Order: sequence, then structure tokens, then C-alpha cells
Amino acid sequence: MSASGGSKAVVAALTANLVIALLKFLAFALTRSSSMLAEAIHSVADSGNQILLLVGGKRAARQASPEHPFGYGRERYIYAFIVSIVLFSVGGLFALYEAYEKWQDPHPIEGQWWWVPLAVLVGAIMAEGFSFRTAMRESNHTRGKKSWVEFVRTAKAPELPVVLLEDFGALLGLLFALIGVGMTLITGSGLWDAAGTAMIGLLLVAIAAVLAVETKSLLLGESATSSDARKIEEAITSDGTRIIHIKTLHLGPEELLVAAKISVGEGDTGRHIAEAIARSLDGTGAEAVQVPEFRPKDLHPGDLLVVGSPINGWRPTPIISAALEAFGPDQLHGVKAAAFDTRVRLFVHGDAAKKLSDELRQHGAEIISAPQPFYVKGTEGPLLPGELEKAEFWARSLLHAVGR
Repeated sequence: MSASGGSKAVVAALTANLVIALLKFLAFALTRSSSMLAEAIHSVADSGNQILLLVGGKRAARQASPEHPFGYGRERYIYAFIVSIVLFSVGGLFALYEAYEKWQDPHPIEGQWWWVPLAVLVGAIMAEGFSFRTAMRESNHTRGKKSWVEFVRTAKAPELPVVLLEDFGALLGLLFALIGVGMTLITGSGLWDAAGTAMIGLLLVAIAAVLAVETKSLLLGESATSSDARKIEEAITSDGTRIIHIKTLHLGPEELLVAAKISVGEGDTGRHIAEAIARSLDGTGAEAVQVPEFRPKDLHPGDLLVVGSPINGWRPTPIISAALEAFGPDQLHGVKAAAFDTRVRLFVHGDAAKKLSDELRQHGAEIISAPQPFYVKGTEGPLLPGELEKAEFWARSLLHAVGR
């Protein structure tokens, strides 16, 4: 999630809440409405929370140190958790206390300023609506196809979910206050004002509880999302490396710790086969090279190209396939070619060598040998006895096929 997008929503919410808080306090001073006081304290709590989120974001951006080698990214989670505590205590509990006091001693809203709370609440709804719209727009950049509930529950950056919940709660709280004040003006009974204040308090306590649960999970440490985990696994296995197990942990919204136990093959079997083939082609200038070191421009008509790969999910490894796909349609015209793979001896298995041969043929190469398999022990190697000798014999047959 974009930190800049979260900050933009936080600043918009802070600006709206500061203005609204002043207007609500003014309305309370003129009418003594408990709903207006509860809403004013609610806005003060929200303003303090937004300042906390901005401070947390700034502190989290500090560079890693010897004492904190993984940086300070989790400070954003800590400050978000503090937000939930402030919302519960300053906002929710105060509103419930004020509702209890008003219920014990209800009084109507009277005097020439009776209309002020209604005007302030309508204006506040408009301002909070603008803030809520900004938070929704910024969230849509990263929400994708997730529902709003799923987004709040799975987001790794706390700012936007916090602002979304606060703004949503503010709009509902303003609606409760509007109903409480309106019914008090209509009926002349201050109990409606007390009831509206109580609803505001219960709402803030509920939102604080949701925020506390979600930020506590982030503080304890959440893993990468399923889509991110899949991308990490694909990156690790792209060269044939096998993952034994893998764990991920968010150090911050944009920082991810990955711990993986991998197997790269005990005997590095493909390289050993390639080196055995190169040795058997001694005197021809042949050399065994890995894919990153391969230079297609060094190939000329009449040259011999031997390509090999371990079987990776019933096919060649992605890095080998990508290297072959980079060739033009007839770039290998005049080049003699053959392919091999390393595989486990099973009744049913993939055939990477045949796929490699087909790829080479599509790019204009002349295939001079049937695809050749070489077998390994288990899933990691080493090569089975006699496989290196078989590779050397196959190399000599390739020489014979090109007339050397």
C-alpha cells in the first residue's frame, strides 16, 4: 500500500476533524447538548489519532541501525494500536459517561441557539463525507477486487483502514447525534439527547475493538498475502531450485522478511552433465556455460548447440524457456542442436528435453539427436551411477552426427 496515499487520506481527515471539533464545541457551549459534547470529544480523539498516524509514519521511515537491523517499519503498527486505545478511552468511554450523566439529569435544548447544533451537524456530515470519499479513493488504488471488509482485515498498511473506520464511524456518530438532537427539539425531552450520546459511545467502543484486533495481528507479525507468497515462490524456483519450506513476515507495510529452506540439488546435476558433454567434445572449442553467461551472438551456422534443463513441473525451468523464447524465428538457422534433461526415474514423468527440442526447431535449428534424459537419485540428486559416462557417449554420437 502506498504510504503517500495513506498520508494524503490522514491529512484530509485531520483537517476536517479540527474544523469540525471547533464547531461542535461552539454548539455545545451555546446549547449544552450532551450529543454535541460527545461528538466534539469524538472529533478531538480522531484529530489526535491522525497526528499519531503521521508521527508513526515518519518514525517508521528511519534508516535501519545496528540495534534495529530490520528498520523501524513496525512503528506504524504500534501507533495504529495506540489509536485504538485513544478511540476507546477518550472517545467511547467519555461518551458513555456523558450519556449516563445526561440520563440522570435530562434537560431540553432551549434558547435562541437551538438551530446551531443542527447546522453544525449537517456541515460536519458534509466535511466528514469529503474525508471519507478521499480515504475511499486512495484505498481503491490498492484494494483491487477485495470487498471493503476484506480490505480492512487484510491490509498491511494501517493508515487507510484506520481512517476508513474512523470516518465511517464519524458519519454514523453524526447521524446518531442528529437524531438525538432532532428528537430532543421535537419532544422537549433530554432523554433523546442522552440516547444519541450513548449510541455514539457504543459505536466508538466497537470501532476501537475492531482496530485493536486488526493492529494486534499486525504487531504479532503477519505473513505475506497469498499473491505475494506465490510471486516469491516463483522467483525462487525459476532456476530449478526446490523449496523445502518457506516462511514470510511483514516487518512493516512495505518490508517483508523471507526465510526459505531450499534445495539446489546435491550434485548440481545439469551442470555436471553439461561439463561431461563439453569434455567429450574436446578439440572443438566447446564449453559448458550457464544461461546468464550464454551469448547468442557467438553462434554461427554449422555450430553445435546443446541445451539442457532439469524437469521443473513437467517442463523446462522458466529461465531456460525464457532464454529460448528470446531467439528470433530463424535466428538458429544453420545451427545443429540437441537437448537433454535431468529427471527422476518414474513410471510417469515430464519431458523437458522434448520441449526444448521443439523450441530449438521452431527457431530454425536442425535437431541432430533424439531428446536425451539423464537420471538422478531422489528429487535432489546426485546422478545415478553411469549417467556421466552415458553423457560422454552421447556427446561423441553428436560429433559423429555433425560429421566430425
